[in-house]
Amino acid sequence: MSKSGGNGDRCECIYLDHNATTPVAPQVLEEMLPYFSQKYGNPSSVHAIGRQAKAGLREARARVAALLNVTPEEIIFTGAGTESINLALKGTLFPALLGACGSGAGSNGRAHVITTTVEHHAVSHTLDYLSAFGVEATYLPVDQYGMADPGEVRRAIRPHTKLISIMHANNEVGTIQPVAEIATLAAEYGIPFHIDGVQALGKIPVDLSRLSCTFYSMSAHKIYGPKGVGALFIREGHQLSAIQQGGSQEHGLRAGTENTPGIVGFGKACQLAGERLAVDMERYHRLRTTLLGLLDEVDSVRLNGHPERTLPNTVNLAFAHVDAMTLMLNLSLKGICVSTGSACSVGSLKPSHVLLAMGLNEETAYSSLRFSLGRSNTPEHLEHVADEVKRLVRKLRLVSEARTVGVCGPDCPCYFR
Repeated sequence: MSKSGGNGDRCECIYLDHNATTPVAPQVLEEMLPYFSQKYGNPSSVHAIGRQAKAGLREARARVAALLNVTPEEIIFTGAGTESINLALKGTLFPALLGACGSGAGSNGRAHVITTTVEHHAVSHTLDYLSAFGVEATYLPVDQYGMADPGEVRRAIRPHTKLISIMHANNEVGTIQPVAEIATLAAEYGIPFHIDGVQALGKIPVDLSRLSCTFYSMSAHKIYGPKGVGALFIREGHQLSAIQQGGSQEHGLRAGTENTPGIVGFGKACQLAGERLAVDMERYHRLRTTLLGLLDEVDSVRLNGHPERTLPNTVNLAFAHVDAMTLMLNLSLKGICVSTGSACSVGSLKPSHVLLAMGLNEETAYSSLRFSLGRSNTPEHLEHVADEVKRLVRKLRLVSEARTVGVCGPDCPCYFR
């Protein structure tokens, strides 16, 4: 059990929401601490304290690059995965609109981008914003598993297509997209290809020396690093415009004094992820199989996402005739932390756009719960979780039936004090 709590409280909990965030690994925190007090210099300063900080950035950049099998010069640090995505999209599409670089030549101020209907809001909302400036976006459909078809990508290409942006792995259902095939297609047409790799990094192998994308976005807090740190891989030789102005940090693409402790932590998290990747993948696969087996005993349960081409730590299940939010809150009262989908969509009353894009109806989407496994989880955790889920699903289905005749009393499991 991991310890967590809010408002000064501490509670025992089983944490199964690692796709939302992860705890900072002890080794990561240990490596970060000196940069808050002893090696506190500005990396742009040339004196001894500044050079210490600069050396920390250099090592972190090398560690991130090593996990991706690229050169350190191709890594730009940002403040989040969302910022990395914004930099890739805006830094490519604004120049295309203005015709200020080679990619915009002959476009007559037009820019078209291809993406999918299951992207994270960091992509879709950025494209919504860019539409006000004339960016046209094609949102490709996905199949019942949430997977895009490379053939649809080819058919969507136009003369003024300036970018393809497709996620590596889906944050809600875990489905892994055919990014290698799409990268080959993009290279054939000479179109930059951005991959949102936030959920894939550290969970599956990512070798960008073989995957010919142009950009790859990442976030530290998904791989046991600190929050507030991201990175963007930019393939050598590709031009990108800065989206904020100021100093010359990060090759002039991300102005502002670097978050040195956070970047150092990101580098250490990448080093640990690389060392643990094979073991973690095998372990997550076993735990995922265990959880699916335990919950298979529940009637009328649907697996959302691809059964095989999926992140090894992610399980998304629809429990028929159960409100997933109610189930999630009841599980939370029992010290079990799960999610109804993307943490970035909390507060929205709308059903998951990912599940709707996969063809689920609203009722099924509202009944879906995500379990995302992490390093601290054990088979014993999952047995306890499965027992609680089965107990609560039985009760909530009875409540659903009772509500149809107007019966819902203070002992109802959906009643919160």
